[in-house]
Amino acid sequence: MARIAKIERKTAETTASVELQLDGGGRGQVSTGVGFLDHMLVLLSKHGAFDLVVEAHGDLHVDQHHTVEDVGICLGQAFRKALGDKAGIRRFGHFTLPMEETLATSALDLGGRAYFVFQADFPSPKIGEFDSELVSDFWQAFAANVLCNLHVVVHHGRNSHHIAEAIFKATGRALRMAVEPDPRMSGVPSTKGTL
Repeated sequence: MARIAKIERKTAETTASVELQLDGGGRGQVSTGVGFLDHMLVLLSKHGAFDLVVEAHGDLHVDQHHTVEDVGICLGQAFRKALGDKAGIRRFGHFTLPMEETLATSALDLGGRAYFVFQADFPSPKIGEFDSELVSDFWQAFAANVLCNLHVVVHHGRNSHHIAEAIFKATGRALRMAVEPDPRMSGVPSTKGTL
């Protein structure tokens, strides 16, 4: 059964749509009007080995926050929908990724409860035109909508671009692990019988 989802969200501030195929080949087609976010989402799809199509139009004359957050909301909802009842998945995923001088770990549990921990310091407030704090805002929105525990820890790093890139790549790899079918697991991976 294909694990796919399409989510559309329209508010007075943004219009966003996300198409996701969990069992893809790492193809990302992204256009949000926020160049750095586009770059990060293409990396995410590549390292997560899922296919992703994202289109968003937001009130960029105000700032990038609404667009970034709403794409995070839609992506989280797409993962939640594509996973269905989560039967047969590994559920947990983690990855520690080096990106030149930066080392980042992402660990997650697709267990149906939202919790977000973000321990990362960005040396600069901006990465080009992108506000560094929006990295945290994006993943907060994602975790709240997919209903997962997500812990992101940057052990060390000097370059804000590298720090953000390491976070997105590591989380892509962690998601890839968590959504993979587990050949030893039948049914939902929980003693409760539901996630």
